[in-house]
Amino acid sequence: MIQFSRTSSVAPGKLSDALGFAKEITEHLQNKYDVKTQVLMPVGGNPHRLSWRSEYPNLAAVEALLTKLPRDEKYLALTAKATPFFIAGSVTDEIWREI
Repeated sequence: MIQFSRTSSVAPGKLSDALGFAKEITEHLQNKYDVKTQVLMPVGGNPHRLSWRSEYPNLAAVEALLTKLPRDEKYLALTAKATPFFIAGSVTDEIWREI
């Protein structure tokens, strides 16, 4: 099992907008790609972050989705609209495997 997470810092005063985007993007991933994605907020540390986490059977499934997203017009439109809600350069991706 592979777990993929993407974390980004929310811009000051934009938490409500960022949460709205999080809902939209997770619904799109579920509806178009059948990818169940959780939206998470930290309990400790910097509270102004959001993280998306999803599980895949293998790395090939992660790669397949990451290859499709740059050609998905709706995904690109959603992420472009959300640019002001997050701090530029704060996105971190992590891929973990179950042992």
